[in-house]
Amino acid sequence: MISWFKGDYISFALALIMLGMGLTLTLDDFKRVLQFPKSVIIGVFLQYTVMPLSGYAIAYIYDLPTAFAVGLILVACCPGGTASNVLTFIAKADVALSVTLTAISTLLSVVLTPLLTLYLAGNRVDVNSLGLLLSTLKVIILPVAIGVFLNYFFPKLTKKLSVVSPLLAVLMIILIVASVIAANKAPITESGFKLLASVFSLHIAGFFFGYMLSILLKENLISARTISIEVGMQNSGLGVLLARENFTNPLTAVPCAISSLAHSLIASVLAAFWRREKK
Repeated sequence: MISWFKGDYISFALALIMLGMGLTLTLDDFKRVLQFPKSVIIGVFLQYTVMPLSGYAIAYIYDLPTAFAVGLILVACCPGGTASNVLTFIAKADVALSVTLTAISTLLSVVLTPLLTLYLAGNRVDVNSLGLLLSTLKVIILPVAIGVFLNYFFPKLTKKLSVVSPLLAVLMIILIVASVIAANKAPITESGFKLLASVFSLHIAGFFFGYMLSILLKENLISARTISIEVGMQNSGLGVLLARENFTNPLTAVPCAISSLAHSLIASVLAAFWRREKK
């Protein structure tokens, strides 16, 4: 059984994931905002409008139980996931833009994730906005800052750590997702199709509207694909942690856990299609 993996273990696992992300970042990644500001602004704007609004609408359309609805909205308000950079590379899109979007949306999530969750889910359940803020700050800013610091001052050490950090991040995500699903097997089975359909619908909306709105806003195809992947993939691990630490009902974490599987499958199919597509 994997249900023992909870509480402080999840916090530690997510901190390791964010530390690994920090190890891949340099100061140049933040300077790139000045190199292509339009693409960064569009990407971040869509990240924090398309996904939260889609989460709210889909929870209403599928008439999800309160705990699942709040969990879906919560993960929709999270920043882009670190795996988006890998999928962007596979899709032959703009990796530099993807890394920059992940970094910026992650930093902004300290404020935007709690505020958006409070605004969209506050009428369904009491939202501990201060707790969300402190939890997000703890597991994002500090680990990422340490990673950037190590990358800047100890590049040789960082290069060695970067070899194992992606594999470690995958392992941590698997443990987080497995523990949540194992602990809530019965309600997940009862909800069945409705729960799975709502989570997959959320991410399909993210990829679709991320791409189409980027095209409408005059982005080129490569940037549009990059933004689509970035918008469609969420930091589901963060969603699980915030749900477990700040909501009394453990079922709130379930949509966040399923989200990790859903966006990975959809993004993999998209990346493979775009990679094989003729120029």
